[in-house]
Amino acid sequence: MADEPLVLGIETSCDETGVGIVRGHTLLADAVASSVDEHARFGGVVPEVASRAHLEAMVPTIQRALKDAGVAASDLDGIAVTAGPGLAGALLVGVSAAKAYAYALGKPLYGVNHLASHICVDQLEHGPLPEPTMALLVSGGHSSLLLAPDITSDVRPLGSTIDDAAGEAFDKIARVLNLGFPGGPVIDRYAREGNPDAIRFPRGLTGPRDPVYDFSFSGLKTAVARWIEAKRAAGEDVPVADVSASFQEAVVDVLTRKAVRACKDNGVDHLMIGGGVAANSRLRALAERRCEDAGITLRVPRPKLCTDNGAMVAALGAEMVARNRPASDWGLSADSSLPVTEPHVPGEDTGHGHGHTHDHVHELSKRNLYS
Repeated sequence: MADEPLVLGIETSCDETGVGIVRGHTLLADAVASSVDEHARFGGVVPEVASRAHLEAMVPTIQRALKDAGVAASDLDGIAVTAGPGLAGALLVGVSAAKAYAYALGKPLYGVNHLASHICVDQLEHGPLPEPTMALLVSGGHSSLLLAPDITSDVRPLGSTIDDAAGEAFDKIARVLNLGFPGGPVIDRYAREGNPDAIRFPRGLTGPRDPVYDFSFSGLKTAVARWIEAKRAAGEDVPVADVSASFQEAVVDVLTRKAVRACKDNGVDHLMIGGGVAANSRLRALAERRCEDAGITLRVPRPKLCTDNGAMVAALGAEMVARNRPASDWGLSADSSLPVTEPHVPGEDTGHGHGHTHDHVHELSKRNLYS
């Protein structure tokens, strides 16, 4: 094994079939097959459609990633896969594929956490993570504040959403505005032409007695929807750009305010923002300004690495290998509610798991499949 481990990562937690290949902190390939267009007509992700799309895309996407990276499957030092959280059926496709490749190649298998992977991907952009790292993860399914003293073994949740996640709120408001799916990119686009101060929408959980680090966007979503309905009922035109900008401002105001406070309260001078909503231009701009004012270094990966991708899974897998974390065994299963406190799923110390020996892997199978 080289000093810097070469790891392939598979991500299938939702509607993106992502396969990434990483050598240490260097990204070699990031292949993605998206099924978002198949879900758009339903106004959201349909689990069964996502699972079938993953099945169809898996092998071609892995082959594309290996070709892009210029490596052979036999060169890999490990296979990493998202074990959870996510859609159960979609996760199972990825876990099953990872097991098959790991078994055939005789390589260690690492089932890793989707949220921890979103944090670790920043290493591909800005180098090793500071320890501890404060992370704000914002996506369609999660809005979380996490403190990570060690991304491979110690991730501590400080706060999370108690109802709609930020990305989910973007999708729902886009639906009310008839802007299509997914909502985040299109609202961001309209917001650039609007006035963020045009309408004062509520900021959830920002009162003196509210949980300091938790998020709530359900009330905001309802307030925006009612404002739009009232305009339409009165026969007036809805100012889409102003509504988009004002709604977006309410979301990113709360996200950045709580994230900066978490850094200050915990004595952390770095903030990492990840997840699909981290691609939002206003979130990036406001976070940069508030972090600069507070003396906090902001780390945000480029937009393509913020959305779900295989590179983030490979990045965490490579870190697991580099730090000699125990590999998973053949009993690895998908866990749709895998807690973030479990950055990866190690195998049991039975002497028969992947972390202990690969003598059980048939050399003939490897020659037949990967000669």
